[in-house]
This record gives sequence, structure tokens and C-alpha cells, in this order.
Amino acid sequence: MDKKKIVNLLNQDLEGEHAAIIQYLAHGYAMGEGEMACEIEAIAREEMRHLDLLAETIVELGGIPSLKRGKMRTGGKAVADWMGKDVLQEEDAVKQYQEHINAISDLKIKRLLRRILSDEKSHHGDFKHFVDKAKREGAQDLRGKRQDKVTKTLNWGIEHEYTVILQYLLHSYMTPSEEVKKEMEDQAINEMQHLGWLAEELVSGKGKPRIEHIKVDRSTRTADMLRAGIKIEKEVTKAYDRAAKEVKEKDLKQLLLRIRDHEIYHTDVFTDLLKEEKE
Repeated sequence: MDKKKIVNLLNQDLEGEHAAIIQYLAHGYAMGEGEMACEIEAIAREEMRHLDLLAETIVELGGIPSLKRGKMRTGGKAVADWMGKDVLQEEDAVKQYQEHINAISDLKIKRLLRRILSDEKSHHGDFKHFVDKAKREGAQDLRGKRQDKVTKTLNWGIEHEYTVILQYLLHSYMTPSEEVKKEMEDQAINEMQHLGWLAEELVSGKGKPRIEHIKVDRSTRTADMLRAGIKIEKEVTKAYDRAAKEVKEKDLKQLLLRIRDHEIYHTDVFTDLLKEEKE
């Protein structure tokens, strides 16, 4: 099998990981604080690691990591229903990874996929356990139907954070600069924290997180990547500042200002890197 075909298969796997991450995070956030929600978010973080490993391998083969999100299983009246959908998501993953292991002859890649497959089998067992646990403990959907300016602001923030997570991860995979790669990864992780804070704030306020993104910059030159990062960070800094001034809730105001200050930091980091890139 040539490299192009292997890249296509790995991108299918990457898209599946992307879908699982968002599906599991959505389920975890909707349950609020608690042991099971924490365990589900931990599984989502393992899927993030899989995505990272796949993306790095795709780039090594000369490909570009896909930003598409695979099929998600949403809906369900009860938490146990969600866990059942997560079981099915893992069954699909196990089947697909096994097929790709059989199809690919490259020993290094087969080894990577077997390692991921082992995790997916474990996740499958975890979610089967969560089905029973959700029924036994009466786990509930803590989201509400609140729709107002506050929930709109928070969902706007989630949309932004999701977008730049994908953007900074893609740029970290594609840049040849090790320093830029590290900083892009670090800032993507920080944006993941922001997304979680905003989603949790929405649920606690009886709103419903909407985890969707807008257009992602796909620059291939490092300087252009940094310029795109600076541009979006400056724009969002102003937006978070405006939002903080408009909200009345003290805790929410502090959260928005904290995120704003992080975005200012990102701008400064990218600006310094751009200066170095030009020298």
C-alpha cells in the first residue's frame, strides 16, 4: 500500500477520534461535576492523544491531517442512553482500527494502531459499565433550556475556542519550527481549558453548550500561521473584554476577564515568535 492510501486510512481514523472527543466531552459536560463525568472526560483526553499520534504520523508520511469530524451519535433521553451511544462509537472504532491494521503492511504504523486499538477496547468496556452505573445512580442531564444574551455569549466563546484549538493543532503539526510547534501545542491546550470552563459555566447556568467551530486558517508557512494567530487573538481579546463589561454576574465576569488575559498572552507569544521568524 502506498503512502497516499495509508494517509487516507489514517485520516479516517483521525476523523473518528475527533468525533469521539466532542461526543464524549458533550456528554461529560452535560452531567456536571461527578465521578462518572470526570472519567468520561479522561477518556476524551485519551482520544485527544490518539488524534495527536495519528496526525504526527500523517505528517511524517507527507500528508495533511484532516480537520473533518466523523459521525457523532447524539440525542437520547437519559444518560444511560448516551452511554449506550458511546459504546456503539467504540465498537465502530474497534472494527475500523482492526480493518486498517490488517490492510496496512508498514510495521511501525501497525504497531501504533494496535496500541490505539487496545485503548478503544478498554473504553468500550468502560462505557458498558457506565450504562449500568448511570441507571443505578440515576445520573441526570443537568443542561437546561435557558437562552439569553449570557448563553449566547458563552456559546460564542465555545465556538471560538474550538476553532482555534483545531487551528493551532494543525499549525503545530505542519510547521517545521520546533519552537513554534511547542508554543502552538501549549496554546491549544490552554484553549481546551477555556472551552471546558465555558461549557461548565453554561451547564451550571442551565444552558446548553453547542460545540461547533467556524472556518479554520490552514496556512502552510510558519510566518502566516503566526500572523493568523495574532489576528484572531487580538479580535477575540476585544470581544471577551466587551462581553465582560456587559455581564452582571461577578463570577462570569471574572471568568471572561481571565480568558481575555490568556488571549493577550497568546498574542504576545505569537508576536515574539513572528519577530524571530523574520530575522
